[in-house]
Amino acid sequence: MAERPALSWPAVAVSVCHHSRRFRGPRLEAAGCPSPRGLASAGRECTSPPHKAEWLSPASLCTMSLREHALSLFRGAVGTVRPAPMLKRALKLQGDGCPQLLVKGQAFPVNRDLYLVGFGKAVLGMAAAAEEILGDHLTRGIINVPLGIQESLQRAGMQEMLLKPHSKIQVIEGAKNNLPDTEALKGAAAIQELAEGLTADDLLLVLISGGGSALLPAPIPPMLLEEKEKLTKLLASRGAAIQELNIVRKTLSVLKGGGLAQLAHPARVVSLILSDVIGDPLDIIASGPTAASSHSVQDCLQILTKYNLLHNLPKSVETVLSSSPTKPTAPENYSHVSNIILGSNTLALEEAKHQAEGLGYAALVLSAAVHGEVGRVATLYCQLIQLVCLGFAGLGDGPLSDELRGNLLQLAAELQIPGLELDEFLKALRGLGPDRPVCILAGGETTVQLQGTGKGGRNQELALRVALGLHRAQACTGASSPQGRCEILFLSGGTDGQDGPTEAAGAFCSPGLVAEALQEGLDVEAFLRNNDSYTFFSHFQGGHHLLVTGLTGTNVMDIQAILIRAMERS
Repeated sequence: MAERPALSWPAVAVSVCHHSRRFRGPRLEAAGCPSPRGLASAGRECTSPPHKAEWLSPASLCTMSLREHALSLFRGAVGTVRPAPMLKRALKLQGDGCPQLLVKGQAFPVNRDLYLVGFGKAVLGMAAAAEEILGDHLTRGIINVPLGIQESLQRAGMQEMLLKPHSKIQVIEGAKNNLPDTEALKGAAAIQELAEGLTADDLLLVLISGGGSALLPAPIPPMLLEEKEKLTKLLASRGAAIQELNIVRKTLSVLKGGGLAQLAHPARVVSLILSDVIGDPLDIIASGPTAASSHSVQDCLQILTKYNLLHNLPKSVETVLSSSPTKPTAPENYSHVSNIILGSNTLALEEAKHQAEGLGYAALVLSAAVHGEVGRVATLYCQLIQLVCLGFAGLGDGPLSDELRGNLLQLAAELQIPGLELDEFLKALRGLGPDRPVCILAGGETTVQLQGTGKGGRNQELALRVALGLHRAQACTGASSPQGRCEILFLSGGTDGQDGPTEAAGAFCSPGLVAEALQEGLDVEAFLRNNDSYTFFSHFQGGHHLLVTGLTGTNVMDIQAILIRAMERS
């Protein structure tokens, strides 16, 4: 399949495709532009530069399809956590004689040399902005960034996220498909060498974002990178959460779990962090290279036991674990470190909510901390969609709605989503009238238990499971069901632009998707059993259900958007 070009990311610009086809094959006829009533067959957006007249103003966004609305909200959310604007808001250099680095009001004197290191999917843009601010005060820098990100950003015309010619910052690309590799290992070794050479008069600026863990591999000898990665792959395939993976990674690493900060001592260390972890825990983001770890080797052993891996470890891993400290490093050993969070999923959702309201939606944020097994989360979203549709049909206070609310409260209790006040959320939802379309926004990171050998990612699998859930719900209640009288679109996308080892950031779905696929002989459940959501969505002409952005240069976990409006009566 030919590679699709990456989308460009202007603030609210959306390019509208004039013609598309629904499925591959000679039997199919061309369809027109997406109409409000034809979500299941909506065509993909054009990815070539549009004519000037095709760029839509905010006022004209209201005439767009739900799919185009969802794309606009996703773009807005990602745009607000792009690294360069965020860093420029937070970081300043003051004075020439005795310069000070100002970060969100905190002052750090630059006594001698100022160094920079970084690792993560958003770090290239962060580094470009930092070098522009620091100017000649920057002595030297090294950053580890995802393979291909410079080319991707160049192709997308995002020059502001690229380093200038003759930059003092060395760029090392690695971690293909978000997996540690030899290039990332070389970059980590260079960062370690720089940190070990610092003095008490030096200042080290550390830029950290999601994806930083894969880009900073430094296994404790005698363990090899291949052995460590085999272990983390096994954990991921058995459904380990990102927090659990990072606890294991930092226990087995020289640089993670506060290791980088300790190696840089006695230099002053200032870390600027773009969070991709629920709750923004400093010791978990990128496996906490500059934060005191709140976990010990015992936590690592408990995780390995939980997933039945403790008695199948390579000898080198056993050696490392047996010689690891039994207690975390004392926080007072980090008095030379300041960790500052610049951006998070919450900030992205706030922007998406603001844009949705501007489009006329009654917008609600469910949570920025949605997590759990992807099938359970899909059920949560399907039941919320059904509840909204019942409200549109004037059945919001009936027995069906009461049953759904009870099911949702029970499911939320099982998922244990931090900070979710679902009862309050459902009350707010109940207070919405049928005259305005509804937008429900959420963020976080689901987990997928790998059972098959297919190609996909958690966002694409979530979208496909939501589509199947909506299809089943409609099949049970018939064509006259409240759901059948609503236009519905669901979007799930990774803010980094990469969902699993695929070129897609995520996927769109609507209730008609599964019925459409069944007509073409596609077995949705078979694709799910094989964890093959990307292949499923690719069966559609042009992959128009896939969200393809290219690497965005940022990463604050995933974003989901549910858009619902009453269908126009004929």
